[in-house]
Amino acid sequence: MENYSQTIQLDVTKDRVFKALTDEIPFWWTIMFEGSSNKKDDRFTIRFGDLIYKVMQVEDLHENAKVVWHVEDSLIALPGLNNQKEWINTTIVWDITEKENGIVLKLEHIGLSPEIECYDICTDGWRQFVKSLEAYIETGKGQPFSN
Repeated sequence: MENYSQTIQLDVTKDRVFKALTDEIPFWWTIMFEGSSNKKDDRFTIRFGDLIYKVMQVEDLHENAKVVWHVEDSLIALPGLNNQKEWINTTIVWDITEKENGIVLKLEHIGLSPEIECYDICTDGWRQFVKSLEAYIETGKGQPFSN
C-alpha cells in the first residue's frame, strides 16, 4: 500500500515551518479551527463547512524537525462518497529537513492510499492546502478554507 506523500522546498528557516504547522494552522488550512496543536497529546478539530471535519491528536513533535497528527475522528460527507470516515486512524507526518539549498518539507499521509475511496478528492485537497501552506510560510499569506 502506497501512502500519499508530497514534498516541497522552502527558502525559510526550520523554525518558521515548524511554527506554521503547530501554531498557525488557521492561516493556511482552514479558519474553522478549534483546540490546540502545539504540544504532544494536544487535540484539535478542523472543519470545512458543515459537511467535512477532522479531529486530530498531536501524536509526536520534534521541535523544528517533525510533526505527527493521528486522526481520531473524521467525516467527509460528500455526495457519492460511500465511506465518509476513511480518515479515521490515519496518520499525517510532516518531516522538516535542512538541505544546502533550503528547507525540505515532506508530508506523508499514512493510510491515504489509492485503494481508498476518497483518494482523488483527498489528494486534490492536500495539493491545494500544501500550496497554501507554502505561500503562507514564504509570503505570510495563505489561502485557508473559509466558509
